[in-house]
Amino acid sequence: MTMIAEAVLSDLARRLGDAPVPRVKALHLPPVPWNGSKDGEFGALELADGSLGLSYVLLDGSLGALANGRAAAELPGADALEIAAGWLGGHAAARTLGFAAVNALSRHLIDHMGLVPPAAPDSIGGIDPQPGEHIGMVGLFPPLVRQVTARGARLTVLELRADLAGENVGFTVTLDPKDLDGCDKVLSTSTVLLNHTLDMVLANCRKARHIALIGPGAGCLPEVLFKAGVTTLGGTWITDASGFKQALNQGQPWSSFARKFAWNATDWRSACIDRSAQRRT
Repeated sequence: MTMIAEAVLSDLARRLGDAPVPRVKALHLPPVPWNGSKDGEFGALELADGSLGLSYVLLDGSLGALANGRAAAELPGADALEIAAGWLGGHAAARTLGFAAVNALSRHLIDHMGLVPPAAPDSIGGIDPQPGEHIGMVGLFPPLVRQVTARGARLTVLELRADLAGENVGFTVTLDPKDLDGCDKVLSTSTVLLNHTLDMVLANCRKARHIALIGPGAGCLPEVLFKAGVTTLGGTWITDASGFKQALNQGQPWSSFARKFAWNATDWRSACIDRSAQRRT
């Protein structure tokens, strides 16, 4: 079991306090089978207040299991915090659903706090690769690879797929997380939250001065992650819930109904302090 996931859930429960926990309204999924697009890789859990939480749905057959099982039909009215607890264990579909609930509850709380995340500075978590720096990447994403190597930085990519391992022009793909140990900065997909590998990744990035988690699923409250060593959390902020849900359900691009954001520890804590001060005045 992952210590970070447990801490995130504890933080959610603490912040919800004695207030009624929002109930689940619906589960929104892309068409089945997967249509091969990035937009078809994510589903969303909706709460009764309209809060939406995204999660990657292609992990270990989760999309088919959620679409064809009883989960979606039985969800309306469920306690979202109880659904979120499924993120800690169980089968892949339960973890996927639980993580979506974590992100939906996080959106609910962030909205309640009156906070709006700042826009992402770029698509690589603001790591700003420099010539001669050693950059680590968790998950092989060719467009991001090019953004790093084009700036003259050395790149090491950690992957789970053995068929991708080896030397490439400008970068190395490894299966050993220890190879991240010498990296100055690390860029990771937020899937490490869903599959509970973030603890392992961070344990091998102790020398990195910048660790960014990015992706549509990076929607949880960031405080626990910042305390664990993450420096930037970059996710997707849904701006038009109705348009987003329609596009998602129809397998159409939904980026025009959302925007990319990025919290860093300083911005997050300053925003929380400012909001607290406003409430006292």
